[in-house]
Amino acid sequence: MTIFQGRATRKPSGGKLRPNHSKRRYELGREPTLTRLGDRELRKIRSYGGNSKFALLRCDYANVYNPKDKTTRKVKINTVKENSADPHYVQRNIMNRGTVISTELGDARITSRPGQDGVINAVLL
Repeated sequence: MTIFQGRATRKPSGGKLRPNHSKRRYELGREPTLTRLGDRELRKIRSYGGNSKFALLRCDYANVYNPKDKTTRKVKINTVKENSADPHYVQRNIMNRGTVISTELGDARITSRPGQDGVINAVLL
């Protein structure tokens, strides 16, 4: 089943909206990329205009920025500690933007979008 991100067919009052045009390709969405903990695995996605995005399917390293000494290091991710998007993501070790992860340096919050950027960037808490 495809994901449609166009205009709804009903008004807030419940009345029916007449479509101006049929569904277009640029109104399509896609299934969410649930980035999990594991060996690095990427998927290339063709986006609008022939450009490409890289969906990160699995990853076990993150680029962690330390605001105190202003350095960035590539460190191993131990586990997912907190995820405000869905509490069940913690049990399944699914990472997205805003997730708190446990690393070798300590706890960090993910600032990148792994499902679209293809990399995990985080800031130490």
